[in-house]
Amino acid sequence: MKTKNSLHLATLFIALSICNVACNQAPTETTTSEVAVAPVAEKADMVKIKSEIQQLENEWAAADNASDVTALLAFYSEDAVSMGSDSPMAVGKAAIQKQLETSMSSRPEGVTVKYETLDVFGDENTVTEVGKSTQTDASGKVISTGKYMAIWEKRDGKYVCVRDIFNSDSKQD
Repeated sequence: MKTKNSLHLATLFIALSICNVACNQAPTETTTSEVAVAPVAEKADMVKIKSEIQQLENEWAAADNASDVTALLAFYSEDAVSMGSDSPMAVGKAAIQKQLETSMSSRPEGVTVKYETLDVFGDENTVTEVGKSTQTDASGKVISTGKYMAIWEKRDGKYVCVRDIFNSDSKQD
């Protein structure tokens, strides 16, 4: 009789163990039809943005060549910072205005500048531009070249420059 009871207990123990293992296994099929999908961010059209920034640079050059400090200041945000060659950092429009006026007062007559956007990266709200500048004299001869980076932010639907840094390719400029 003891052997029969032991056999019943062993069978019961094995059955409970199998049941326990089976009940604790994860289901092999997905029972819900909902799957979390991360939203896909729309990629910015950087070709279009580069064209917009180049247009701004063309307008900037026109204002620069006309020595129109007021028009140049309109490209900057109120909190802009400009870092030019051989000059202290200009923080805010008032400091940038002084920097521009000083630069323009020392520019020889007939000198013009052109800006070329080489690359842009970022998104439609904040764009970093890499570009080059070329200054020519009244005869059209290139007298200096330089490079710059500008950070543009879209504010109230238009890009404004919030940071820029530029320097000449030559020590004499």
